[in-house]
Amino acid sequence: MTLADISETGIVEMNEVEVVQDGRVGRLRLNRPKAINALNLDMVDLMTTALLDWRDDPGIDLIMIDHAEGRGFCAGGDVVAIAKDVQGHGVAGDAFFYREYQMNHLMYTFSKPGIVFMDGVTMGGGVGITCPSKYRVATERTIFAMPETGIGLFPDVGGGRYLSRLPNRLAQFLGLTGGKLNGADCYKVNLATHYVPSERLEQVKRELCADPSRIEDILHAASVPPPTAPIIDQLPQINDLFASDRLEDILAALEADDSEWAAKQLAILRTKSPLSCKVTLRLLLVSPHIKNFADEMRLEFGLVHRMFRTHDFAEGVRALLIDRDNAPRWEPATSGEVSDKMINRIFEPLRGEAAWRPLEPE
Repeated sequence: MTLADISETGIVEMNEVEVVQDGRVGRLRLNRPKAINALNLDMVDLMTTALLDWRDDPGIDLIMIDHAEGRGFCAGGDVVAIAKDVQGHGVAGDAFFYREYQMNHLMYTFSKPGIVFMDGVTMGGGVGITCPSKYRVATERTIFAMPETGIGLFPDVGGGRYLSRLPNRLAQFLGLTGGKLNGADCYKVNLATHYVPSERLEQVKRELCADPSRIEDILHAASVPPPTAPIIDQLPQINDLFASDRLEDILAALEADDSEWAAKQLAILRTKSPLSCKVTLRLLLVSPHIKNFADEMRLEFGLVHRMFRTHDFAEGVRALLIDRDNAPRWEPATSGEVSDKMINRIFEPLRGEAAWRPLEPE
């Protein structure tokens, strides 16, 4: 499919993404509200096709990504379908993650500016299509999180890069616990570039489509000072209790602290996959040393290729998203049973045709 026949006011609607050319703005509108716009392979492929066509189109100056309706921008990837396919040798999972990461890389290296409206739930795969954009607009409804350790995965779609560059030990806290940030938090730690009340968004979008060259002025005029960011008050405890790169040390620090906040985080961590938590901590150590985003995606695809085939992924999806009993039975069950040898094996690079490649080299 190509988008060459779209008129300036035309719309292509295919599966759950609306592809719209509005003046000199190329718009991608997620439209799968019952699933909080969770990404599936058809959505990834359509978005990638649109971006490739718009990249070299002289009539497009700005890429805009938002959602058409519903309470969230994007809740992640459609992991239920992937979990059900694991017994079929993981073909669907490999295809989804491979092409999703190609789309993430394309967005990260895109030659034209992008703007994303992270209005409502922005998690997992939603983070992957948000963070590459130059302009990231948060609102009072924003809920940002990377909750993958609860389903036997890790913060992927570039999460290693995005989280590891946050201040202090925030990455370790968010990556392990799946902790949520609101819009003010996101703005304060530079995950969002602007804070705009949700009631102003449609007017902002209309103004941008009328004249995308004025994007800086339009966003400045629509932005307001965000309220106090709760995460800033929590940073001292986060820095103290999540100071170690060893999961056992973090658990011990939380156990030794008598605060209500520490007890809450400890209870949350005990619901997470120990294997996923240790993979996450290793990723957050490795990612800051990776300069090329293609290499980050190559690393993360190797990790996810192995992780979604583990017992913990299928079990986590079952417990949280299928049966919803919230009682996953992890294997290994404790952090002490997850050896360095197991983690080293997961981090071994994929070789030959199995390795991930970008659509085009950087």
